[in-house]
Amino acid sequence: MCFGQWGRDSYGSRVRGTGGGTRGVGTGCGYDKPEKMAGRALLFAGPPSTGKTALALGISQELGSKVPFCPMVGSEVYSTEVKKTEVLMENFRRAIGLRIKENKEVYEGEVTELSPEEAESTTGIYDALIKEKVAVGDVIYIEANSGAVKRVGRCDAFATEFDLEAEEYVPIPKGEVHKKKEIVQDVTLHDLDAANARPQGGQDILSLMGQMMKPRKTEITEKLRQEINKVVNRYIDEGVAELVPGVLFIDEVHMLDIECFSYLNRALESSLAPIVIFATNRGICNVRGTDMTSPHGIPVDLLDRLVIIRTETYGPTEMIQILAIRAQVEELEIDEESLAYLGEIGQRASLRHSIQRLSPASIVAKTNGRDKICKADIEEVSSLYLDAKTSAKLLQEQQERYLT
Repeated sequence: MCFGQWGRDSYGSRVRGTGGGTRGVGTGCGYDKPEKMAGRALLFAGPPSTGKTALALGISQELGSKVPFCPMVGSEVYSTEVKKTEVLMENFRRAIGLRIKENKEVYEGEVTELSPEEAESTTGIYDALIKEKVAVGDVIYIEANSGAVKRVGRCDAFATEFDLEAEEYVPIPKGEVHKKKEIVQDVTLHDLDAANARPQGGQDILSLMGQMMKPRKTEITEKLRQEINKVVNRYIDEGVAELVPGVLFIDEVHMLDIECFSYLNRALESSLAPIVIFATNRGICNVRGTDMTSPHGIPVDLLDRLVIIRTETYGPTEMIQILAIRAQVEELEIDEESLAYLGEIGQRASLRHSIQRLSPASIVAKTNGRDKICKADIEEVSSLYLDAKTSAKLLQEQQERYLT
């Protein structure tokens, strides 16, 4: 249900040091049945470099490819072409999936002979066969209703025909050639919006010119979305489709203004809403667009709706574990003493700064004729590069030398 004590990351390792956070996220997102948590909102709140974005990455990995996960940053909503609320709604609908199941009658099997015959009807599949580059020995299936042709691959009986071959070999389908097959398609509501807002395929001169020109980003009307929602609800009632609520992750949520927060209040109450996760590293600050001060830069009325998950600063042991994983990912060799020294730098400066010293230290080690990074290499790199806190301290001491 949740990541376990530490949580997994995309390398098969673990997200270190956020044990309470990962357990809270696992419960809040409901990995076993995310549809039960649809419309809920979480907030990751903590200082910089405490693993908020890493938790979001862990969520996307845990949900898998079948559940929509839409990440965005608060500053993305500001555009000269599209309204802020339109950008938010677009991302909301990107995070809501629809799994459509269709039972289609198909002809599936191996092509043993191709013999074109001329006919008066224009509904033949000759063009589709040419487009799919179908040849004798291929395994294909043809939809009985639409005539759509899909080339599955080359029959495995021809696997030894050539020594070098880039084809994908598949076994011959069993059973009758004419059969019923269940086809599952995963789409998002935004995919349906975009497909209906800008239909393609017109043969008149205006349609052809429109396809050649650079497409301008346009807003999708609310009326169109309501029509699509009606069709989706009908499909769900008929059992043809299944709604798959995903996760919308909004990082740096304090960058949104009061209009966006008001819109989010209404959007979270709608019947079609995903799980929404906010992240911020701000404390008490002004809500953008107002003179009002609020925790995390979020209005109190929206803050009441949120389940807040606090992320804490890493300890020395956790920092060393994270640095060891990072060195393994970058394929760098480093001894225990160097890791401990980098952990001390991370405690004094920041985790990001200590991670950024790994690559320069490996270059220094190779320059000195060694494959493994030692403490002396990191000390040499430390003498060359300053962290933010040291730089700010020097700036205060030497303020008279700088222009103001």
